[in-house]
Amino acid sequence: MDTLKILQASEQANWDYDDEADVLYLSVGKSPRPAVGVDIGDGVVLRYDEETQEVVGLTVIGLRAKLAKAA
Repeated sequence: MDTLKILQASEQANWDYDDEADVLYLSVGKSPRPAVGVDIGDGVVLRYDEETQEVVGLTVIGLRAKLAKAA
């Protein structure tokens, strides 16, 4: 996989938390768009636009446990 472009301009970030599943969805940009997900470990999935190679979001699985561990 080619190196992903990290967004250089400040863009709108949106998030949604699924309390029942304990999953945080973070999207960068004006609206969610189709993306490829790459498991980067520890329950975190990086989402990127396959065409532009731009990071468009993150999915964090098991957020409560991660926050409790960090406290």
